[in-house]
Amino acid sequence: MDERLLNWLASVSDDPLAYVMGAFPWGEPGGRLADYSGPEPWQREQLERIRDAIKANSTKLNQIIQEAIASGHGVGKSALVAWLIKWGTDTKPDTVGVVTANTETQLKTKTWVSLGKWHGMSITRDVFKLTATAYYHPEYERTWRVDMVAWSERNTEAFAGLHNLGRRILLIFDEASAIPDLIWETAEGALTDQNTQILWFVYGNPTRNSGRFKECFDDGQFAKVWTHGQVDSREVSFTNKEQIDKWITSYGEDSDFVRIRVYGIFPRVGEMEFFNAEDITLASTREAVSSLTDPLALGVDVARYGKNSSVIYPRKGRDGRTYERQRFQGLSTVQLSDKVFEAHFQYHSDGIMVDGGGVGGGVVDQLRAKALFCYDVQFGGKDDTPHTVWGSQGEKYSNKRGGMYGALRAWLKVGMIPNDPTLIKQFRAIKYTLNKRDEIQLVSKEDMLKLDPDLELDDIDALALTFSHALASNFQAGGEHPPKASVESDYDPIARLEKELAA
Repeated sequence: MDERLLNWLASVSDDPLAYVMGAFPWGEPGGRLADYSGPEPWQREQLERIRDAIKANSTKLNQIIQEAIASGHGVGKSALVAWLIKWGTDTKPDTVGVVTANTETQLKTKTWVSLGKWHGMSITRDVFKLTATAYYHPEYERTWRVDMVAWSERNTEAFAGLHNLGRRILLIFDEASAIPDLIWETAEGALTDQNTQILWFVYGNPTRNSGRFKECFDDGQFAKVWTHGQVDSREVSFTNKEQIDKWITSYGEDSDFVRIRVYGIFPRVGEMEFFNAEDITLASTREAVSSLTDPLALGVDVARYGKNSSVIYPRKGRDGRTYERQRFQGLSTVQLSDKVFEAHFQYHSDGIMVDGGGVGGGVVDQLRAKALFCYDVQFGGKDDTPHTVWGSQGEKYSNKRGGMYGALRAWLKVGMIPNDPTLIKQFRAIKYTLNKRDEIQLVSKEDMLKLDPDLELDDIDALALTFSHALASNFQAGGEHPPKASVESDYDPIARLEKELAA
């Protein structure tokens, strides 16, 4: 290693900010960082805190520095993780460490990809080696390295064996909110080494209102031993402000989704509330109106036996209140298809959307046998909801059920629903999480019923079904209108007769 580089790395061993400012080509014309002068303010503040903590702990036998950051979406967290991996490894001989995340996919496609990007721009790119699973000094491969390790509750050895007496230990958790408590507890075994600099950094969106990550913050069990902070996406220069505004408009400024993905604040409950409480209240109280040409859709949720009900829910445009929904218990698929057939002619529906999963397939078959067209909707299928029609475009859902509910949520801001406590309770009960692909995933009905066995979701499912497909506006949509003549003429026989009599 070049002696000047070696001396410089030694000089910034306890100063991660100085390392970051000197290791990368900030502002270099034509380079990838040409438009950047350095880290974002929140990144700079953390690097300074780490530097100051190292200095304050310099006389202690054991230097343990623990930093936890909860952030909104797209704030530059992966970049900071990459800088800390490189600084921690590059500037201290025989450093060992482990980097893990909530999923192996997160590690490979985000954390490690970011590390590769910054390593390729750094002044140490020819000194240290980066592979698919490790970052190390090639001459000291066994003792000077940081490894990427996907966590496993059945295999915790990588965390239990993280010791490096007298040197530096680097431990980083990415998307830490979803890492099980067992991994945290096992990793704490590394904190027992004496005369050792131990750096433990954890980052993530605050998706859960329980667990070790949550306990690192205010009022948490471990808050006193963690320096913690929160990062708002709106305060970062390169975040997509237009998308953030759409989220706030769609979900509500005080919704759990916005708290997590924008403000970097933990949700009020374990899962996030899908519908905004204010939207529900306004939809249940505003005057019911619809246009003459608004198509009328029938949503049919099928439940053959048990306490659940089969529901036929008519919705005409913005009006989900005027046309009364129908509930039935204990009907066979043949009997329910007869009820749907009757409702179709009663309401002059323009489209029938049936939950075709399970016994619902029988209702679909019976309706088609009656020469009545209907949509067979599979809740667990791929989301092909026409989101541009409903104003929910840009949102990603894990399945068709989530997509329909997303369209219902967008409609609710202008729609009307009955001021019915049963239905309103169903709206408030819907919760969701985000899966590993950052798609919105509703909490399953089965899981919701485990928490509240008396909960009914048949009405809201039937209403959501009316958003599964788009229907075209037409002059005689959903109502008893006089049939339009197949042939139009200005011939008036009465007027002609009157004229003849007058003559």
